[in-house]
Amino acid sequence: MARSSSARGKSPQPPTVTATTTKSKAKSTSYKSDGVEDNDIFLLPASDYVVSLLLTLLAAIVRVFRIYQPSSVVFDEVHFGGFASKYIKGKFFMDVHPPLAKMLIALTGWLAGFDGNFDFKEIGKDYLEPGVPYVSMRLFPAICGILLVPCMFFTLKAVGCRTMTAAMGASLIIFENGLLTQARLILLDSPLVAATAFTALAFSCFTNQHELGPAKAFQPAWWFWLAMTGLGLGITVSIKWVGLFTIAWVGALTLLQLWVLLGDNKNVTMRLWSKHLMARAFCLIIIPITFYMAMFAIHFLCLVNPGDGDGFMSSEFQATLNNKGMNDVAADVAFGSRVSIRHVNTQGGYLHSHPLMYPTGSKQQQITLYPHKDENNVWLLENQTQPLGVDGQPLNGTHVWDNLPGGPVFIEDGAVLRLYHTPTFRRLHSHDVRPPITEADWQNEVSAYGYEGFEGDANDYFRVEIVKKQSHGAVAKERLRTIETKFRLVHVMTGCVLFSHKVKLPDWASEQQEVTCARGGSVPNSLWYIEHNEHPQHDENTPKVNYRNPGFFGKFLELQQVMWTTNAGLTESHAWDSRPESWPILQRGINFWGKNHTQIYLIGNPIIWWASSITIVVWVLFKGVAILRWQRSCNDYANPTFKRFDYELGTSILGWALHYFPFYLMQRQLFLHHYFPALYFAIIALSQLFDFLTVRFPGVKSKDAAIVNKAATMLFLVLSIAVFSLLAPLAYGNSWTKDDCKRVKLFNTWDWDCNNFFDRYDQYSSLGSGDPSSSASDIPSIPSSPVPASEEEQHKLVVDDAGVSDKPEPSAKILSQEEKIEYRDQDGNLLDDEQVKKLQGKVKFETKYETRTRVVDEQGNELPAPDGGWPSDMVAGVAPPHPDVQGVDQETVKGEHAEAPKDAAASRDGEKEAERSKAKPASEGQEATVRDEL
Repeated sequence: MARSSSARGKSPQPPTVTATTTKSKAKSTSYKSDGVEDNDIFLLPASDYVVSLLLTLLAAIVRVFRIYQPSSVVFDEVHFGGFASKYIKGKFFMDVHPPLAKMLIALTGWLAGFDGNFDFKEIGKDYLEPGVPYVSMRLFPAICGILLVPCMFFTLKAVGCRTMTAAMGASLIIFENGLLTQARLILLDSPLVAATAFTALAFSCFTNQHELGPAKAFQPAWWFWLAMTGLGLGITVSIKWVGLFTIAWVGALTLLQLWVLLGDNKNVTMRLWSKHLMARAFCLIIIPITFYMAMFAIHFLCLVNPGDGDGFMSSEFQATLNNKGMNDVAADVAFGSRVSIRHVNTQGGYLHSHPLMYPTGSKQQQITLYPHKDENNVWLLENQTQPLGVDGQPLNGTHVWDNLPGGPVFIEDGAVLRLYHTPTFRRLHSHDVRPPITEADWQNEVSAYGYEGFEGDANDYFRVEIVKKQSHGAVAKERLRTIETKFRLVHVMTGCVLFSHKVKLPDWASEQQEVTCARGGSVPNSLWYIEHNEHPQHDENTPKVNYRNPGFFGKFLELQQVMWTTNAGLTESHAWDSRPESWPILQRGINFWGKNHTQIYLIGNPIIWWASSITIVVWVLFKGVAILRWQRSCNDYANPTFKRFDYELGTSILGWALHYFPFYLMQRQLFLHHYFPALYFAIIALSQLFDFLTVRFPGVKSKDAAIVNKAATMLFLVLSIAVFSLLAPLAYGNSWTKDDCKRVKLFNTWDWDCNNFFDRYDQYSSLGSGDPSSSASDIPSIPSSPVPASEEEQHKLVVDDAGVSDKPEPSAKILSQEEKIEYRDQDGNLLDDEQVKKLQGKVKFETKYETRTRVVDEQGNELPAPDGGWPSDMVAGVAPPHPDVQGVDQETVKGEHAEAPKDAAASRDGEKEAERSKAKPASEGQEATVRDEL
């Protein structure tokens, strides 16, 4: 019995061991993370909400303080304020950024009573006199900047940080000078960072719910935060395409979550895993795409009228705009048809001529592309030979094709044409002469040659080559059909093809687009189609065609393509651009505005920037050591705190990396403000590191953790606020003195100009009580980098013969402007030409750009500038707008070499063309065209 009893006593032990093993195994394979608590931000203590509210109120005070200054256009308000005007007017424009933030800015302006009549065309243009509700329009970015603070606070709480650490992270957002500057102006970066912050908050909350394991899966909080993450992604990418980096961050971490779920074969069946996959696909793919497309649908509903940007779009797209559509036109093109011929690829416009001659080359009549409908676009299509009469003899005259007995003769593939320009009686012509701008051997000049009654010559012959792959319909591939047929015109004598590209002719051609005849030119740039077609023998029974309606999806896809192409073309340098490697160390900023001896300069809080950059380095070093120790079989990851530190900081630093490193792949213009989304993630990582070091690492005793955390937090905040206060005048545009400015200018690359400020603060009060006409003038110099160690070029703008005294007369005019290049050594001494030649090749010349205004009287004596500088109509704003919108045509040539012959005849619309060719503000130069349709 004893043996039996002993056996019975031992028999339960194997199952016990098995149960323990099974429990341990289940625990190791569960996707529930160790050391994670439920940090639902809706269940926080009341004190946390009070802290968040107080921080939000503080942020509102800091952001809204003196938001009314400056009371004139600042930097990219030129563009985004201008877009608001166009939304209110319903005028179509093309911008490289999605529409959401721009529409909200327009909405705030409209609600405040803005009528859209102010054009925002230049930096420094006054808001007060025309009554622009600019403060209300600036309030939207300011509100976005304010909302960053609670987003940061609750994000840090969601990832497990202490309240004091979360308050510190939110305070760093409040006292970050760069974020403050962007949030006070009509710009897109503040809404962008706010949307990024909301997405980070939502996904952090969802991740917290996910890491709590199967018990929280598919619960209301789980669904809510997953859906909010998808909405946040849609909002972010609808403001700027930088939101794609946020999508990459969420997508990478979502794939990691699904991978972990796949490994939990005890809690997650394949059916349940598929449910997780579909839930994420719907919330993180379908919701963002739907929201993004909905924003463009609203965009199209708002912009129904033709505008400056419709020249970027296809003819089908333009036809959907008011007054841009056309009546049905005859489909078949015949000899004798009066047609307008349009270029396919560049959207440059119609084949055009006018009675102005080339100043070089053959000096024959110009051929251009003109972007609007005009009588000078009309060409009559003639066969290479005249038709025969009843006697078998050729019929003479251009109009013999109008009444052929057998009816119209359709133009088939391979037909040889002559194109007769009916307004000027000349024919399209080409010969072995170089074009006036593109002087390449493979390009020939195209001109209009002849006179009324002239039969022409062999250089007028062009052969029709229908491009069947581009033509629509079987008939359109065999003969010319209006709109449907895409064709090339091959010059019979030389074999070159009628060609156009994005090169503008100079003022003598009203800056219209160049047309050449190219041997070996790209097919897209040599494609043409007929848009308008009339023939005397066409009647009401003639088949008609019109542009197809692309519908919403067609317009949406086309606009995405144009936005992408235009954005990629922003490669031209800018005075205030910078490269990504300079951003984490805050090497330089951006000069936004200057007036009345004050300045707005975008610069971050160096304490916050450098501390966040150091955090990145610390984590990378930690990760490297952790990997080496893991390879050596050290069991560091068995410690939950170690594991949480690695994952939580790694998540934030992944967000930083995905918002930062892609900019290295971009050749386009980049600016400091492109770093702001990455900076936000870096501040999250900084706060997390701070929390681990002061509270969560084992070295700090629990009873001392609160004291250490609070003391360290206060010390770091005091230092950050002190630096914020020192640089605040550059964010607010407040009065400053040269000495105060120089004290905080630690590096030569911080290139704001301390000489713009007064020596004493009391001088600002005297400026305010002076003559308004003088006190409202612009500061006439662009802040520049200090003189480098080597020689430098200095560009100066000199204004001569202005004829003004100490108080400029209203009739004073700028008679001429000059740009000079001066070479100086490291001490600022001017070098003559011989010294420069000796130094070339021996030293490196560095460029320093300065814009200075010098006013002289009729005798050439320089006049001293009055208080406040010269009037704003004599000098431009201190900071040029950058083309981070709409796009710049890199192939456009600002021709200035040739002048039109004085005896050139004026075209019928020559006066209008001459008026349109006048210089335009730089901001308008970035749009497709600003000319009104005739």
